[in-house]
Amino acid sequence: MQDSLIGYLQTVSFATQLAEWARIETCSNDPEGLAQFARLLNDRFTQLGAATEPVGETHLLARWPGDGKPLLLLAHFDTVYPRGTLATQPIRQRGDKLYGPGVVDMKGGLLMGCIAIEALQALDRTWRRPIWFLCTSDEEIGSPGARLYIEDLARQSQAALVLEAAATGGALKTARKGVGLYELAITGRAAHAGVAPEQGRSALLELAHQIIWLHSLNDAETGTTVNVCTAGGGTTTNVIPASARAEVNVRVRTIAEADRLAREFDARRAVDEDVTIRFTGGLNRPPMERSPEIVQLFEHARGLANELGFDLGEAATGGGSDGNFTAAVGVPTLDGLGPIGGGAHSLYEHVNLHSFVPRTALLARLLETL
Repeated sequence: MQDSLIGYLQTVSFATQLAEWARIETCSNDPEGLAQFARLLNDRFTQLGAATEPVGETHLLARWPGDGKPLLLLAHFDTVYPRGTLATQPIRQRGDKLYGPGVVDMKGGLLMGCIAIEALQALDRTWRRPIWFLCTSDEEIGSPGARLYIEDLARQSQAALVLEAAATGGALKTARKGVGLYELAITGRAAHAGVAPEQGRSALLELAHQIIWLHSLNDAETGTTVNVCTAGGGTTTNVIPASARAEVNVRVRTIAEADRLAREFDARRAVDEDVTIRFTGGLNRPPMERSPEIVQLFEHARGLANELGFDLGEAATGGGSDGNFTAAVGVPTLDGLGPIGGGAHSLYEHVNLHSFVPRTALLARLLETL
C-alpha cells in the first residue's frame, strides 16, 4: 500500500516546482510579491478541489471536507529576503541540493503540503477529518496579523501539523521555546562633558550596568536565554548622554519562566538613583511545551515513519514558529514536518531534495490516519 504512495511521489518534480515558487520574491514587507504568491496558491488549491478564502489582507485558507474536527496544516510563504535578492542569490541546483531564498524556510514545506493532498487524491485514497490549510504571510515578523486567525482555527481543530523545515537529522519538533521581545529605555541627565560632567547622569553608563544584569539571567539548566541584541544612546561627543535604549531577546521553555522574567523586569530599578529605567514589551510567541498529547501525536508519526522504512527522531529548538500559538491554546501540535535542509535566512539556504519523497509520504499518511 505504501509502495504506491512512494511510487507516485517519486514521479513528482519537486525541484522544478519549488524553483518556480522560490523565484517569486515574497519578503514580509513586499505586498506585491505576497499577493502574487497568494494568487498562485489559490489556483493550486482550487485545482485540488479546495474551497478557498482570503484571511486578513494576504493570508489564505483552503478547506477540504471530512468528518469530525479538522486537521490544521500551517505554513507561511513570506521570507526574510528583500526584493532583488535573486539577482545575487539565484535559484540553483547542485547535486541533490536546491539553493535559494526561502526554499527551506519554508516554501519547501508548503509545496509538500500541496503534493501530499495531490498524491492522496491521485491514488484515490481518502482522509477522515476535514483538512484546513492556512498559509500566512507574516510569520517571519512574528505573525502580528495572522496570530488571532491561527489561534481561532486551532481551537476548532483536532491537531496542528506545521510544515516548517525539519530539525537536524530530520527530527520533528515537539518543543519550541517561547520568544519575548523587550525594549529598555533609560533616561539620565545631560551635561557638558568637559566643563561640568559631574552634573550629568550618564544613560549609557546605566545601560552598561543593565546589560551586565540582563546577561546574568541566562541559565543553561532551565534553557532561558536573555540577550541584548541592539543598543545605543547619546547625542554627540561632548555631551553626557541623557538617553539610551536597548532591545532584548528572551527565550524560555515554559510560560512559568516567561512570567518570572516579566516580574524581574517590572521590579528592576536603576543602579544610579538619579536615572530612570523602563522595560516595555513581553512575550511575542508563547512556548510550545512538550505535552503528553504532543508526545502521543509524535509516537503516532514515528510509527508511520517506521512503516515507510525510516527512523524519526524528535527535537526541541530555541526558534519560534506558528506552532507555538497552536500548542499554547492546547492543541496537539507536530512541528518540523517539512523537508530537511539548512542555511535558513542566509546566503546558503538550501533544501535536500532527497528528503521530499519520504517526508511527503509521512505527511500524507498522517492526513490519512489521524
